[in-house]
Amino acid sequence: MSEEVVDNPGKSRFEIRVDGKVAGFADYLLLPTKVVFTHTEVLPEYGGQGLAGRLVAHALDLTRDTGLKVVPRCEYVAGYIERNPAYKDLLDPSVTG
Repeated sequence: MSEEVVDNPGKSRFEIRVDGKVAGFADYLLLPTKVVFTHTEVLPEYGGQGLAGRLVAHALDLTRDTGLKVVPRCEYVAGYIERNPAYKDLLDPSVTG
C-alpha cells in the first residue's frame, strides 16, 4: 500500500492518497499570513488506519515550510496540535492569545 500527502490548492485542501486514491483531506483557507484549517475527514473505508494523524502532521510540516501560521478551526487539527506540542509554535497569535 503506497501513501502520499499532497497539497491540492485547486480544492484548498491537503489530501492523503492511498494507492493513488483520495482517502482523506484537510480543508483550509489560505490567507496572506496564515492557513486556517477548517475541516479534516478520512473516508469511512479508510478509517482506523491512522491516516488522519499522518495527514495533519504532513500538512503542518508543509505549512511550517511556508513560514505561515496556523489557525485550527477544525477540532481534529486543534486536538492534534494540543497532543503534539512540537507544532504549537505554528499557532497564529490570535489563537494563543
